[in-house]
Amino acid sequence: MTFSELRKKDVICIGDGRVLGRVADLEFDASVGQIRALIVPGGSGMTCFFHGDKSQAAIPWQQIACIGDDVILVSQPKCR
Repeated sequence: MTFSELRKKDVICIGDGRVLGRVADLEFDASVGQIRALIVPGGSGMTCFFHGDKSQAAIPWQQIACIGDDVILVSQPKCR
């Protein structure tokens, strides 16, 4: 799957069905060659995902439950 294909998919929270947005960027760990997080535009109700810049939110790779044909499903975030 390419980044262009990921960008076309809606990111949906499994817990409550919220559409969190579409993938805008990736956080990539070049030392191990793995994606660490998906970056989506910030929005209301996403305070558990915020990392610094509140105009974007990072969804850790571990919270991605499934990447389907049309959507990316993420597990409910653990709020601090």
